[in-house]
Amino acid sequence: MVFTGNANPDLARRIVRQLHIPLGDASVGKFSDGEIMIEINENVRGKDVFLIQPTCAPTNDNLMELVVMADAFRRSSATRITAVIPYFGYARQDRRPRSARVAISAKVVADMLTVVGIDRVLTVDLHADQIQGFFDIPVDNIYGSPVLVDDIEDQRFENLMIVSPDIGGVVRARAVAKSLGVDLAIIDKRREKANHSEVMHIIGDVEGRTCILVDDMVDTAGTLCHAAKALKEHGASKVFAYATHAVLSGRAIENIEKSVLDELVVTNTIPLSAAAQSCSRIRQLDIAPVVAEAVRRISNEESISAMFR
Repeated sequence: MVFTGNANPDLARRIVRQLHIPLGDASVGKFSDGEIMIEINENVRGKDVFLIQPTCAPTNDNLMELVVMADAFRRSSATRITAVIPYFGYARQDRRPRSARVAISAKVVADMLTVVGIDRVLTVDLHADQIQGFFDIPVDNIYGSPVLVDDIEDQRFENLMIVSPDIGGVVRARAVAKSLGVDLAIIDKRREKANHSEVMHIIGDVEGRTCILVDDMVDTAGTLCHAAKALKEHGASKVFAYATHAVLSGRAIENIEKSVLDELVVTNTIPLSAAAQSCSRIRQLDIAPVVAEAVRRISNEESISAMFR
């Protein structure tokens, strides 16, 4: 049985359509003081339950919906509860750099999900793979790259080159470049503070190439816009960006519209805002078939890793 909160009901409907099953009936609302109110409107006793809920903005509301719904399913005697979290919020604080006095929020959320009674977690393109180790329950992290690669192939780009927008994304970009059989370039940048980045130099010859920046998420779009500018200054003919998660916070849309980026392509792990939907440079792909297949495999006790071999 598949249920959803209010974070991304459109994605949930697409997933159940792929699975040829109805979406579970649950009331998800708020009390007058803003507290989350959940009621499961059908029998889930002895059922294998999948709860689809990305923890995107409003992050705190969506996270609380997830944990309160999980508690409702546990108290309603569901046999197994799998939290399907296409976008895992609170993932960017996954360590204490230089012993700074900061929280490791990814671990806090992992503990919350475990304590509330969730049996398994399914995510898409975690910001950092090591977050899987924060959980005391099984975590399956699937990839959005097959959806991105299929679209890149459909576009029939000429003289193509894949570009990693930073050193940390090299493994992801290299995998995409290998799948497409094309060259890889890397942008070396120095991040001065959160959500700000300074492009330093480009490793690789992008002169006359169609460049595709590959990343896991787009937040304020500062990194991608600065990277696109650097690539164009180094002779790239066109610059596109492909990312799994369209966070698009702050002035992201304005940054994209003012940039030299030709197009940003994202998936629907996070619903697009009205401003993002109206932006002609943003195009959205459907990741529901990949997530639905992962859900089917988990339900049938089949291999998840076999999806990406």
